[in-house]
Amino acid sequence: MSGVSPAIVEPLLTWYRAGHRDLPWRADPTPYRVWISEIMLQQTRVEAVRGYFDRWMRALPDVHALAQADEAVYMKLWEGLGYYSRVRNLHRAALEVCKNYGGTLPADYDKLLALPGIGEYTAGAIASIAFGLPIPAVDGNVLRVTARLDNDFTPITDAKYKSRTRARFSLLMPSERPGDLNQALMELGATVCLPNGAPLCSSCPVQHLCLGHHHGNAAMLPMRAAKKARRVVPRTVLLIRYGALVGIRRRPPSGLLAGLWELPALDGALSPDEVRQVLDARGWQVRKLLSLRPAKHIFTHVEWHMTGYEITLDDAPAELTFVSPSALRAQYALPSAFRSFLSVLGEET
Repeated sequence: MSGVSPAIVEPLLTWYRAGHRDLPWRADPTPYRVWISEIMLQQTRVEAVRGYFDRWMRALPDVHALAQADEAVYMKLWEGLGYYSRVRNLHRAALEVCKNYGGTLPADYDKLLALPGIGEYTAGAIASIAFGLPIPAVDGNVLRVTARLDNDFTPITDAKYKSRTRARFSLLMPSERPGDLNQALMELGATVCLPNGAPLCSSCPVQHLCLGHHHGNAAMLPMRAAKKARRVVPRTVLLIRYGALVGIRRRPPSGLLAGLWELPALDGALSPDEVRQVLDARGWQVRKLLSLRPAKHIFTHVEWHMTGYEITLDDAPAELTFVSPSALRAQYALPSAFRSFLSVLGEET
């Protein structure tokens, strides 16, 4: 029994090369494609990313196209993926790559790491998969696999644990196709050494080296520091109608969902009478007010509990932007938190 040691490398590589998932970014692992896929995959399931990745590549096939794209274009392509700072950093990084590297991502770990939105894991993934550099890419999957292989009860949220793991895998990187080892570890964590439940040890190519399995602890590992409870925030969301148009507005330039379009909302869970009072005070002439099905949306540290109303106005307030439902669907990036309230629009144009 040996845990994480050079003995895991060949079994993992043999297993990975014999049959891994067919993912669109693996078929042609150019630096740009690897970069876009890795940023999309942060905090997002693989199956959810497939369609987004294909649409993105059709619209913005290279760094130059991304750098030249209008904000409305790349934000709309990202709509629904969440964590919108990721796509803004993609655009900022593309501008830097065009300015400093002629539109080609640099084949250098430290230079990749210096680009907006690229951390140690993403820099390691691009460096190893796209450029063949022997750099580890340590994400949550790899930390989980490592904890089980070593039977290690250190919380994987500990920064020192992550740093130690990177240092260990730096010594194991093969000189030939090092990206395959990084991808094998990711694949193992995603398909066999599963999160949030019992790992599929009988399907694991390194089961015989796994101390967690040997000691019967694999299912209870890894350990994590206790999370703080999310703060629950009640909100009242308004689907404002004026004729055939829908009223939307920009969120503030900083904070949660910064700068994105939204359905206007009020603090608290307001009753119909309370909503009417607020809108009357603004001078908005309410013709009709209908209750919508309540909804909930979970962010990393905050949970919105949303009361909704469809409101028809006799005028068009200047502080809102009024657009057709078809334009809202096609041109404006609306965070998924508000999507459930759009169902009443149906196929309106």
